[in-house]
Amino acid sequence: MTALVEIEDLHTEIKLRRSVVHAIDGVSLSVTAGECLGIVGESGSGKTTLGRALLGLVRPAAGSVVFDGNDITALDEHERKPLRRRMQMIFQDPMSSLNPRHTIGRILIEPILLHGLANSRQSARSMVHGVLDRVGLSRGTIDRYSFELSGGQRQRVGIARAVVLRPDFVLADEIVSGLDVSTQAQVLRLLKELTGEMHLALAFISHDLSVVRSICQRVVVMHDGRVVEAGPSDRVFAAPAADYTRMLIDAIPLPTVDPEWLTRGASAEVAATA
Repeated sequence: MTALVEIEDLHTEIKLRRSVVHAIDGVSLSVTAGECLGIVGESGSGKTTLGRALLGLVRPAAGSVVFDGNDITALDEHERKPLRRRMQMIFQDPMSSLNPRHTIGRILIEPILLHGLANSRQSARSMVHGVLDRVGLSRGTIDRYSFELSGGQRQRVGIARAVVLRPDFVLADEIVSGLDVSTQAQVLRLLKELTGEMHLALAFISHDLSVVRSICQRVVVMHDGRVVEAGPSDRVFAAPAADYTRMLIDAIPLPTVDPEWLTRGASAEVAATA
C-alpha cells in the first residue's frame, strides 16, 4: 500500500551557543491511510520533534518529507497553506490549546468556514453538531467554554477540532498522558474507531508503551534522535530486537488489552461519562 506520509533520511538540528544538537538523526518512516503508527521513546528521544517535522512545523537540515506523493520539505508558509486542512494535530494539553475566551462552537466553526467546508455559519454549526455526536459530547457543548469542561471532555474537543476538517493525516502527541485510566481507554477507543471510519493516517506519539500497544498496528522506537527498532506492534512487544526496546518494556507494566473491547462502539460509553 502506498504511504500517505513518508520521511526519508531526515535530520534536524538545534543550534546551541557552542554546539549543534542533532534532534533527529537520519530517520526514515512512513504512515499509510487507515493505519496508526506509534512513535515511542523516553523524554528527549526526539519523538515530538519528529512529529512536528512530519507536519512541516520543523524545517529539516537534510532529508525529505513527502505527503500524498508530493515533496513538501522546502515549502514556505504560503505554499503550505492548502495542506493545513489535510494535516491536523491533536495537542497534549487541550486546556492551553483551546482559547478560553471562545465558545467551543466558535473554536470548531471558524476553521470550517476558513477552509470553505461550509457556505454558511448555520451549515457549519450542523457539521459541528455531527462531530460532537461522534466524539461523544452533547450538542450543548457548542455553547460552553473550555474551562467549563473536564479534562476528558476537553481532549475530545481537541479530537473534534482535528477531524471536523476531514483531514487525511493526524498527529496525536501524548494526548492521553494527563487523563485518568478510564478516560484514557475511552479516548483511545474513539481514536481507533475514527482511524478506521475516516481512513486516517494517524501518527501517535507516546512514552507509554501499553497505550501504543493497544491502538497502533506498527511502532517506531526512538532513542537519541534515531530509530532503534521498527515493526508490527505484536512482533516488537513479543520479541523486541533492540536492547533499548527491551529496557522500555521491562520498565513499564504492559497490561493485557482486550481486543474485543477496543472494537466495541465507544460513543455511547463516552457520552455516558462526558
